[in-house]
Amino acid sequence: MSDKYIVSARKYRPATFRSVVGQPSLTHTLKSAIASGRLAHAYLFCGPRGVGKTTCARIFAKTINCEHPTPEGEACNECPSCLAFNEQRSYNINELDAASNNSVDNIRDLTEQVRIPPQTGRYRVFIIDEVHMLSQAAFNAFLKTLEEPPEYAIFILATTEKQKVIPTILSRCQIYDFARITVPDIVQQLQYVCEQENIEAEPAALNVIAQKADGAMRDALSIFDQVAASTEGHITYQSALDNLNVLDYDYYFRLVDTFLAGDVMQALLIYKEIRDKGFDSQFFVNGLAQHLRDLMVASTPQTRKLLEMNDEVASRYGQQSTKLSPAFYYRALDLCNSCDLNYRNASSKQLLVELTLVKLCQLVAPMQQPAAQPSLQKIAAQPAPQQPRTAQTAPAPPVAKAPTPQAPQAPQAPQTPQPQQPPQAPHPAQAAQAMPPRPAAQPSANARPRPRAVGNEPRIMVNVPNAPVTQQQTTAATPQRTQPFTAQQLLDAWQSYIDQHPQERALCTTMSYATPQPGNSPEHYVMTVGSPAEQKNVEEYKTALLKFLSDAVKNDRLMLDVKVSEVPIDTPKILSPREVVEQIKQHNPNFTQFLKDFDLGLA
Repeated sequence: MSDKYIVSARKYRPATFRSVVGQPSLTHTLKSAIASGRLAHAYLFCGPRGVGKTTCARIFAKTINCEHPTPEGEACNECPSCLAFNEQRSYNINELDAASNNSVDNIRDLTEQVRIPPQTGRYRVFIIDEVHMLSQAAFNAFLKTLEEPPEYAIFILATTEKQKVIPTILSRCQIYDFARITVPDIVQQLQYVCEQENIEAEPAALNVIAQKADGAMRDALSIFDQVAASTEGHITYQSALDNLNVLDYDYYFRLVDTFLAGDVMQALLIYKEIRDKGFDSQFFVNGLAQHLRDLMVASTPQTRKLLEMNDEVASRYGQQSTKLSPAFYYRALDLCNSCDLNYRNASSKQLLVELTLVKLCQLVAPMQQPAAQPSLQKIAAQPAPQQPRTAQTAPAPPVAKAPTPQAPQAPQAPQTPQPQQPPQAPHPAQAAQAMPPRPAAQPSANARPRPRAVGNEPRIMVNVPNAPVTQQQTTAATPQRTQPFTAQQLLDAWQSYIDQHPQERALCTTMSYATPQPGNSPEHYVMTVGSPAEQKNVEEYKTALLKFLSDAVKNDRLMLDVKVSEVPIDTPKILSPREVVEQIKQHNPNFTQFLKDFDLGLA
């Protein structure tokens, strides 16, 4: 009969300080305290679940009672005390689960046991797990014993919620904070387990298990057993995804590509594919936000170390992050966060997520390929529809088709409002040259709305990158509004943009101190910013900003250049409410008396 199966979390539980995973500095401190004999009477081990708090407490208790410790500060595992501990029959180590034994009576029983000295060894160690679960009365009953225990008694308290332990207990303990175990450390330990168990596992699969464990080694080993049981000793990346219900990050990479291309339909199809696999929409939104966050930290070498993943996946994040700007990350993360906050109260949760995807697709595409430009170019390149409205003597169809004057045009000559026009139709080439300037000189009442619709968008048409400019386009894109304006009027419009766009925080902060200054002409202004990053951010919003300012001052010839200052710029300091009050007190001594008279102050 085969040996009884033991789960990996118990089988590979560390028995020495050296085998503890992910806590090198803490274990070094404990070994140094043991080697020097500087032992406190009470310790508090706190940190997330599954990071080794109780394990380290047991190793510590075993090591301080070892009769022949090694030069490295480890227990020998050969003396009677170590053998008794390994066989779980040591009377010098007492464990109490405060989650189920949290009353005053349980603490009184513990106090009675403290009075009994050790029969073998030097110390009696009392380990109280989940100490934050003790009642208020139990804490108070434990205070005196914890403060003045016998010299042979050592208390080790373990908790996942240090803030729930009363301050009088904290002040009597040496506090050790256990950190979350990193993904590389968990992967390394899982690889060791695979070697011991003769299991083949792909590195990407172990990385998925480590991320799913969220910094807990115990959870990672439990998940590892679950996946290994279903794969019969060969753990693949796909099998790990299927067993753990984890969404493959390939979906998120594909989604970001659709955001870059502005492909709304493809983004919605990918979302449908994810829903068809049974994934919850809110889980998908949170995963997308995490993916965008990883892209953001992968965009710079300084923050790339925040990625908890293997080098292959991290390299892929770094490649895609180069295609996006910092402004995109900030707005995209804000959209995902808003979707997550509104998800619970949304009547149509699917529509909420789809609307978020549409907005994400529009963050990049409108800046590179404005949808309005092609249609405006077509309108500007076709002046033929304006001809019947501006010249009734020469209808468009006869001019376009007949090389010679048409006979029916002679009776229409008396109806024309311009007597100087000859009764005969001019040559087609001459008519084509004479048509464009006439609508601006004397437009008819019916023809007015259409030419103004084209003329009101000169800046969009002029800013089309690499677009061929024809004679007809240049005529249609000529600015129609040339009203003179003053610098103060422009500054008022500048402040109005800041007030009406509070959501664009980075831009408004830059605009608040980098006000435009007159340039080479009355319509030319220069904006000086402090860094290239600010310059790039302003350039992204420049089209919308120029349109707003031109509409405000009624001048379509307004130009704005953004340049980086050659000398450092002192950006204005944002004062806190308390600093504002202090400045008022310095300038007005009576303000202090005013606060006292009305009993006013800051919360």
